[in-house]
Amino acid sequence: MAIELLTPFTKVELEPLAEKTDRKQVGILGGNFNPVHNAHLIVADQVRQQLNLDEVLLMPEFLPPHVDKKETIDEFHRLNMLKMAIAGIDGLGIETIELERRGISYTYDTMKLLIEKNPDTDYFFIIGADMVDYLPKWYKIDELVQMVQFVGVQRPRYKAGTSYPIIWVDVPLMDISSSMVRDFIKQGRTPNFLLPHEVLDYIEEKGLYL
Repeated sequence: MAIELLTPFTKVELEPLAEKTDRKQVGILGGNFNPVHNAHLIVADQVRQQLNLDEVLLMPEFLPPHVDKKETIDEFHRLNMLKMAIAGIDGLGIETIELERRGISYTYDTMKLLIEKNPDTDYFFIIGADMVDYLPKWYKIDELVQMVQFVGVQRPRYKAGTSYPIIWVDVPLMDISSSMVRDFIKQGRTPNFLLPHEVLDYIEEKGLYL
């Protein structure tokens, strides 16, 4: 099946959701995905299966709200790589609302819009253990925990605890990060088996992260 890729000038549009009679349970895995790698995919897939969710949507951010600004590449490249990474994988999809809204991606604002747009859906927001310590600093966190169910995933070298209501899910621990992939490429090392080969081929074809 051919994958429709984006150009820098492609307008991203969400397909309209079909009407549902029962409440859906949907996971959201947000991130910069610069680039998407296998640990992202394992987390999304394992959370979906273990919590019996209808689907998990990978949600690329436009601008992260961190004080230490991340360098990133154009969103159409990150979205193209996500589309390649999940092609043919049941239960995984992409949510592009933050790319459409542009600006800084505050989770509270995003989830408020998604809930208003999909009132028949319960959302499960997935975060790594390294992010749990930062929850008290999240924008409108007290309101946010009333809107979504947080799901925590352990990561290598991180032991997290929190007073916020979190469902913890065990997944195979993979010490892979997007920064590691970028560093490999800058060093002239091929990051085989760290990300889907289609994504790696795209990175090489477009000359990304050199």
